[in-house]
Amino acid sequence: MILEKTVSRSRKDWSIKLNDALWAYRTAFKTPIGTSPFRLVYGKPCHLPVKMEHKPHWAIRLSNFDLKEAGEKRLLDLNELEELRLNAYESSRIYKEKTKKFHDKAILKRDFKIGELVILFNSRFKLFSGKLKSKWSGPFTVVRVFPYGLVEVTDGDQAFKVNGQQLKHYIAGSPILKNVNTIETCLVAH
Repeated sequence: MILEKTVSRSRKDWSIKLNDALWAYRTAFKTPIGTSPFRLVYGKPCHLPVKMEHKPHWAIRLSNFDLKEAGEKRLLDLNELEELRLNAYESSRIYKEKTKKFHDKAILKRDFKIGELVILFNSRFKLFSGKLKSKWSGPFTVVRVFPYGLVEVTDGDQAFKVNGQQLKHYIAGSPILKNVNTIETCLVAH
């Protein structure tokens, strides 16, 4: 996405912009892990070139140190990095749980039994839709029901496996005639 926005319309300069796009990705804050990938790897926030240009004493201060203090600081930095990684794992776990709950709310619980008639949602019609074409094909007969929503159906000639979320129960008969009879009955009664 970053690379797509930074290259020109001809897209010939993508290799020149790749390093900048990677830098932007690695230093950007990521919500699932609660930090940037740079900080997760190196244990400290990234000092952008602008910050380093205005603070040259930062590098000088790091090069003048005592070995004992440096060892203690290194141990503290390693402990901080481990804590940061544990926080990132926890943030990632919480983010995945929230995403799973959101996804699971959209899943409809459908129970299919062997021998039932079902119709299949044809996802290709989303791309090439016609106004009067039905997005459902079938009916198909349920041959086998697998755990976790996989269903094997057949049209008489061949059997194939589909996701149960793409199936609906098929109700045979003409619903138009039933509605007409109801309307006629109401009109006769009055």
